Amino acid sequence: MIGRLLRKCDFERVLAVTPCSRSPHFAVHYLQAGPSAPAKPARLVAAEKLCTGDSQDGAVSVDNSPCGHWLGTVIPKRHAARSVTRNTLRRQVRAAVQRHESSLRPGLWLVRLRQPFAKAGYPAADSTAMRRAAAVELDRLLARAGQ
Repeated sequence: MIGRLLRKCDFERVLAVTPCSRSPHFAVHYLQAGPSAPAKPARLVAAEKLCTGDSQDGAVSVDNSPCGHWLGTVIPKRHAARSVTRNTLRRQVRAAVQRHESSLRPGLWLVRLRQPFAKAGYPAADSTAMRRAAAVELDRLLARAGQ
């Protein structure tokens, strides 16, 4: 399972590292670390008082695990003006990372769109051709990053 980077400080930490892999449109940043702890402690959930009989005592929470994959995406509006395009590219990035999860090292991963896709080649905001091109490029990129 791949977690999501949510905090600004985590994005800043990963972006401070030079990209480990680049392609014409994307860059991948990697940091061998886990996400930062929240500033505020989590509130106790009322569900902790409930017992289903199936729970294992001493089970480690996924959020507190020392290893794992966390993914962040940066798709700026200046490179993908329409929200449909940005969301499509985010879905393509998540799908590509899931395909390559076994070959990627545990830690913080960030995929950033660094160049826009040419509007002349992909006139529709969510074209099949753009999805295919992004998927192929991301597969190559993550295969290099996983080595």
